[in-house]
Amino acid sequence: MDIVPLIDRIGEQPTAAVFGLITGIVFGVSAQRSRFCLRAATVEFARRMMDSSVAIWLLTFSTALVWVQSASLLGLLRPEDARMMAVTGSWSGAVIGGLMFGVGMVLARGCSGRLLVLAATGNLRSVVSGLIFAVVAQMSLHGWLSPTRDYLARLWMTEGGVNVNLLTAIGVPEWSGLALGLITAILAIYIARRSGMGYKRLVFGSGVGFAVALGWVLTYQLSLAAFEPVSVTSATFSGPSANTLMFFLIPDPVLEFDVGLVPGVVIGAFAASWFAGDFKFQGFDNEAIMRRSMFGAVLMGFGAMLAGGCAIGAGVTGGSIFVGTAWLALLCMWIGAIVTDALVDQRGAVGVAAE
Repeated sequence: MDIVPLIDRIGEQPTAAVFGLITGIVFGVSAQRSRFCLRAATVEFARRMMDSSVAIWLLTFSTALVWVQSASLLGLLRPEDARMMAVTGSWSGAVIGGLMFGVGMVLARGCSGRLLVLAATGNLRSVVSGLIFAVVAQMSLHGWLSPTRDYLARLWMTEGGVNVNLLTAIGVPEWSGLALGLITAILAIYIARRSGMGYKRLVFGSGVGFAVALGWVLTYQLSLAAFEPVSVTSATFSGPSANTLMFFLIPDPVLEFDVGLVPGVVIGAFAASWFAGDFKFQGFDNEAIMRRSMFGAVLMGFGAMLAGGCAIGAGVTGGSIFVGTAWLALLCMWIGAIVTDALVDQRGAVGVAAE
C-alpha cells in the first residue's frame, strides 16, 4: 500500500484524519444498517433470548478477529505496535471501568458508539447523552476527574511497561486468533439463521468488524510511511469523542485519526438512515428517562477512560489484537450490563431492543 503520494500532497496529519474519516464512514453505515449494539446483545443474553442482537455482535467481533488476525499474518499489521498494546495496561481499570461502562450503557440505552450512530439519525436523546459522555471523558482524561481515574488505574498495572498479548501469554500459535474468529463467525451465523435474520443485516454487521480492521491497517501503514511518530489505532469512541470535542473548542487544533473518525461515523450513519427512510427526530419520553440516560452517560464517560476503551474500543478493537486488559474490560462490561438489566430493567419491564 503506497500512501506516500497522499502524504506528500496533503501532509501526515491530514492523511491520518482522512483515514479516520474513511474508517468512520464505513463504521457509521454498517452500524446503522445492522443496528449493532452491545447493550442490546447483553440484554438479550441476560434474558436467555440469543436472538439477532447477539448474532450481530458475535458476527462483528468475529469479523474483526478474522480480518485483523489475517492482516497480522500477512504482515499488514503488527499488533505489538498498536497504541493500546505498547503502553502499560491497567487490570484494575479494566475491572472497575468495565463494570461502570456496562451499567452506564444499560441506563443510557446504548453504548457510546451506538449513541453516536443514533444521534446522526435524529435521536436527540442520544445527542444529549453523547455530549455528556464526551465531556465526562475529557474530564477523566485531562480534567477534574483525571486524578481519580489515575488513582484507580494504578491499583493494579501490567508489568514491563506494556500491555499483555493474550495469544503470547498462553503460548498458542499465531493462527489461533484467526481460528477463534472463524469459529465465532460460524456460531454467529447459526444464531442469525435461527432468528430468521436477513442476509443484508448480516453483511452490514460484518462491515462493522471490517471497519475496525481497516482502521488498524491504515494507521499502521501510515506509521511506516510518516516521518513523525503516528499512533497505530482504530475505531474507539472514548478518546476520539473527547478529542473531537476539544478540536472545535481550542485554538490551533491538531488533525489526527480520532478527529476524522467521529465525523465519519456521523456522516455514514446519517447518509444510511436518510436513504433508508429511517431518519427522524426523537426526544426523551419523560424526565425520569432523561435523568437515567444522563447518569448512564456519565458512568460510560468515566468508565471508558478508566477501562482503556469503550464497547467498541476495548470490546472489539482491542479484543481483535488480543489486548489482555481489553478482553477483561469487555467481560466486565457484559457483567455490569447483565446485572443492571436484571436489577433495573427486568423489574420495570423495559424493552430489550436498543433505540
